[in-house]
Amino acid sequence: MALLLGYVTLVLIAALAALFYYFLVSTYSYWQRRGVVHDKPVWLKGNLPTIGKTTTVREPFREFYAKYKGKAPFGGFYFALREAAVLLDLELVKLVMIKDFNNFAYRGNFYNERDDPISAHLFNLDGPGWREMRMKLTPTFTSLKMHQMLPTVVEIGQRFIKVVEKQLPTQGRAYPVEMKDLLARFTTDVIGSCAFGLDCNSLDDPQVEFRRMGSKVFTDRRHGRLAFAFIQGFPKLAKMMRMKVARDDVSDFYMRVVKDTLDYRDKHHVQRNDFFNLLMELRKEENGGLTFNQLAAQAFVFFLAGFETSSSTMGFALYLLALHPEIQDKAREEVNEVFAKHKEFNYEAMKELKYLQQILYETMRKFSIAPILVRKAINDYPVPNSSYVIEAGTAVVIPVDAIHHDPEIYPEPEKFDPERFSPEAIEQRSSVAWLPFGAGPRNCIGLRFGEMQSIVGLGMLLKNFKFSAAKETDIPIKINKTSFVLSSEGGIILNVEKV
Repeated sequence: MALLLGYVTLVLIAALAALFYYFLVSTYSYWQRRGVVHDKPVWLKGNLPTIGKTTTVREPFREFYAKYKGKAPFGGFYFALREAAVLLDLELVKLVMIKDFNNFAYRGNFYNERDDPISAHLFNLDGPGWREMRMKLTPTFTSLKMHQMLPTVVEIGQRFIKVVEKQLPTQGRAYPVEMKDLLARFTTDVIGSCAFGLDCNSLDDPQVEFRRMGSKVFTDRRHGRLAFAFIQGFPKLAKMMRMKVARDDVSDFYMRVVKDTLDYRDKHHVQRNDFFNLLMELRKEENGGLTFNQLAAQAFVFFLAGFETSSSTMGFALYLLALHPEIQDKAREEVNEVFAKHKEFNYEAMKELKYLQQILYETMRKFSIAPILVRKAINDYPVPNSSYVIEAGTAVVIPVDAIHHDPEIYPEPEKFDPERFSPEAIEQRSSVAWLPFGAGPRNCIGLRFGEMQSIVGLGMLLKNFKFSAAKETDIPIKINKTSFVLSSEGGIILNVEKV
């Protein structure tokens, strides 16, 4: 009997191994069978075997784009356990993101509203759930709402300037200052206030819980690379297995913060011009208002998207300005002229900082925080003017960083040149040649807010300080190889001098 059980077990193991082998062979021959240009994948790692080891997420897509652009409208690519179509033609990018958006409205990200409610936020949602949530949240990010939130951003900016000043013991000389963490504390306090109505005070206390939990989302993942690949490759199965992506301590913290804030505002009838107030109002909608879990998830993603992306972008901008003093001087001159005119940092003043905006846009081109964007084909999609079909369910990758470094679109792409974003220069390029916020109906809903806090932060810093390279400054800057969003490895140390 024991021998029989042993034999049956071996047969089952052999059968499972054979099935898995067949699955891998079928998966990794997908693009070859369809006659689509592609690179040979590494089993279980796809075309990204070096990510996190010797390269960031940028390099494989830059190389792939440069190799196959002009040879086909898209190329075949493999993530760990799923195939993807990497778009190589800007007209096809425009079709996918704008004109034929309805067939590519899904991101295909994993979320599990039952077991991991904080994951079911606007960025991850698909289908009717995404459309309804997007429609509900859109009024939060109008120009009027930005106008109302600006004083809060400015007030925190003023505190930020005082914290930076404390890093400079004496006047009249420059001191090396680690700006990356300071910027993250600034944006944490801004988003904490606007998303949760809380005075996080991370500017004065860098170890405050709000700051630590925000950092954990990016530095302490719940799963390793293979488990994450499984979740993204088989989201329905992962959901059936009740898997989660958020760490329990992070999820518990944000759920508690939302509950405490809700209870306090309800009890004391608090009304504020912030994101959280709108979420509270959305609970009362007649045709099905937001549940507590939905409210918490949206507050969480607003915080997540707002503090890391803006602080990293501002850090990269200061680094570039430190290496290009003539551009920094021109930007400071503009800031001083606008401040002299308006006497304060109001909404009208912010809108007049055109050159500073160009600097911000050029920084986002050179350092694309999201190096790729992903959509999923809902139905089979015959690619116009070709014999190719992108099959339903296929992931579609827009290689943002590669497009931003295409020398045919941006000559000398490694050069830092804010004049690329003068109105005249923008007019000469495709509308999808610059995609830090995406494009079309599924673009970044908070782009106005992100731009506002970055302009305020940079404007106030340039008005008060001069930045230059220190002996500790990494030139070229080192990029974190393990992070999926673009960030520097370690801090960004610059010489800072009071103006």
